Amino acid sequence: MKRTLGIVMNGVTGRMGTNQHLIRSIVEMRARGGLALPGGDVIWPEPVLVGRDAAKVEALARAHGIARWSTDVRAAIASPECDIFFDAATTVGRPAVVAAAIEAGKHVYCEKPLAPTLDEALGLARLAREHGVKNGIVHDKLYLPGLLKARRLIESGFFGRILSLRGEFGYWVFEGDWGIPAQRPSWNYRTAEGGGMILDMFCHWRYVLENLLGGVTAVACMGATHIPERVDEVGRRYEATADDAAYGMFEIEGGIIATINSSWCTRVYRDELVTFQIDGTHGSAIVGLRECKIQPRAMTPRPVWNPDEPNAIPFRDGWTDIPDNATFENAFYAQWAEFLRHVVLDEPFPFDFLAGARGVQLAELGVRAWHERRWVDVPPLVLGERALAPA
Repeated sequence: MKRTLGIVMNGVTGRMGTNQHLIRSIVEMRARGGLALPGGDVIWPEPVLVGRDAAKVEALARAHGIARWSTDVRAAIASPECDIFFDAATTVGRPAVVAAAIEAGKHVYCEKPLAPTLDEALGLARLAREHGVKNGIVHDKLYLPGLLKARRLIESGFFGRILSLRGEFGYWVFEGDWGIPAQRPSWNYRTAEGGGMILDMFCHWRYVLENLLGGVTAVACMGATHIPERVDEVGRRYEATADDAAYGMFEIEGGIIATINSSWCTRVYRDELVTFQIDGTHGSAIVGLRECKIQPRAMTPRPVWNPDEPNAIPFRDGWTDIPDNATFENAFYAQWAEFLRHVVLDEPFPFDFLAGARGVQLAELGVRAWHERRWVDVPPLVLGERALAPA
């Protein structure tokens, strides 16, 4: 039996909305004939594309064989043909439209951050619980091949006792002032519009650290706005008010220490745009988006500090690639498939709005740590409490 789900997709004319959520997830699912369920049933996603620019939305819908599109998000939500509301528009506008969808009885799935503030994020989580609607937040990094291989290593006991994680994320985002356009939209660099590296990436780092290593118990952070002026999409100079880099330290359950540098102002000298090094008593791994290399205890070289002689150890040669041993699904497609099965079959989906609120919580506490120049505890987060660390 074909089980059609109407999905209002708001904000899909942006880069992530178009490429990952629409083309590589919903359009791809339709190209495969729908999402197969046990027993022979099929979920058929029927999207309605929504955006502010009518010409862009109409062109996008036509390009991918989608019949319905709109510039009126409230009307699209109100339609009886809407079962699920998806939001990939700006962070500052998210709480209002997501709340409207929840109050209309729609299931909701959305990009992170869930909201600009923890209060707003918790409010959405409470509202979804009160209305009994399914809700989910994007957590794409967990489905990347490199992180799936890291999970395999952890579950096998490869590392022994895990000691630390060191992460490097980012690349140079062009300022737009000398002929090369910026790779990211200008709102990313305006605090009032929900921009900022800490709010953007600490939401990711929360679920990555939690699901690989354990709960985050404390955070220290230094943020920076390294490039104070940029040029927007129409060539106008503007003041960059949001942080474009964040240097974070995280205390993890079990005594593990994580450090992650995130920057839009760094030139890449690594194999991938994000890499994590996990060190343990029995082995280490270098984890990227797709690749994962290991060095076990027995293969660890024994360097001796001697700045007077050239280095004689080819350190990179001592690492071994972990084979795929599997076919990896696109990370965004995998999330969508899980959420749709959650809606139809009530299968577990742990990445709900409370999980999304935990990401916003870590971002707020990271900003507090930065401004107060100290470590800040990260308390457990529950829907009935504000759950921020005491001042």
